[in-house]
Amino acid sequence: MARKSAKKTTRQPAPAPVARAVVETRPANPEPRPATLRRTVEKKHTINDIARLANVSKKTVSRVINESPFVREETRTRIAEIIRSTGFTPDPQARGLAFRRSYLIGLVYDNPNAPYVINVQEGALGALRRVGYELVVHPCDRNSPEFLSDIRQLVSRQKLDGMLILPPVSENNALADLLREINCPYIRILSAALDEPQNLVQSMDRQSAAEVAEHLAKLGHTRIAMIIGPPTYRSSQERLEGFSNALADRGLTLAPDYIAEGAYTFESGAACAEMLLSRTPRPTAIFAGNDETAAGVYRTAYLRGLRIPHDLTIIGFDDSPLASRLCPSLTTMRQPIRDMGRLAAEKLISKISRTEGPSQAATTVFPHLVVRESSGRPAT
Repeated sequence: MARKSAKKTTRQPAPAPVARAVVETRPANPEPRPATLRRTVEKKHTINDIARLANVSKKTVSRVINESPFVREETRTRIAEIIRSTGFTPDPQARGLAFRRSYLIGLVYDNPNAPYVINVQEGALGALRRVGYELVVHPCDRNSPEFLSDIRQLVSRQKLDGMLILPPVSENNALADLLREINCPYIRILSAALDEPQNLVQSMDRQSAAEVAEHLAKLGHTRIAMIIGPPTYRSSQERLEGFSNALADRGLTLAPDYIAEGAYTFESGAACAEMLLSRTPRPTAIFAGNDETAAGVYRTAYLRGLRIPHDLTIIGFDDSPLASRLCPSLTTMRQPIRDMGRLAAEKLISKISRTEGPSQAATTVFPHLVVRESSGRPAT
């Protein structure tokens, strides 16, 4: 009988899921919370609530969320503070329906240089997430017969609002024609002006390579070699022409025997260096297509007993984290890769939202030479 009584007195109605979550996280004898505070915590704010609290229209709140320039700074600050204090986050589905967008941006690449892709991606993500967009990363094979049809299906399947295109895929004019045909805004990251300014973020590879030539000439090098990237890459062509022309302007020659074709990889750098350092006389300086290639040159030089920079000066390109970690540290062209990703994303968002901004202007980045320990005068 006693057991029945105990069971009867302890049975309680099953709590609702939300109430159970609250009970499990409270102490045994919690202090009662004020009703107003409880409502504030439990309520999910909407864009209408933010507009009411800020005493503005819903459209104005939307403009602030999407970083439109057409909002007074005072109003923008007030709305941003209310959004922060209430913890408001836009509903992506409702937002997409309201603006007829998916808030998805594609990033298409076919590039063996993983650090380059990752840095562009991180730069783009930083810009996109500030305005509520997400990135759909899509590796591809630009030489496949189905390449263009695959991209068409990607845009349709994901309902992409726009696309960022990395080199060397960005050098494909047929792809740009396709995206214009299906009304998909795009930005191409390129080393040459192959499109209208509003569709480009351009790096000045030709001018950068010329700066390397000037640096080596000032150090006194005359037997200079170069490891280019794949000849189908526009960046390879731009860097080779810029480098050789700048040497010629200083009375120096980049001999055909001192040019090796790499693949922007460590392995190709090591193999090309083996060939170049077998030449007689051997070069006293090697300009590598990128930092990965330069690291391969380091390995071959080490195996041959050559000292850097006493016996061999090595210059890279990109200024990836690897450059400062090599020993001795690598002189290289610093290319602002993350900034390029950010600028491309900002430019694309401006095009999609049809707002005044960077979309119509030419967007150009200028690499510069970072001189480190791998540069030196040739041994006498």
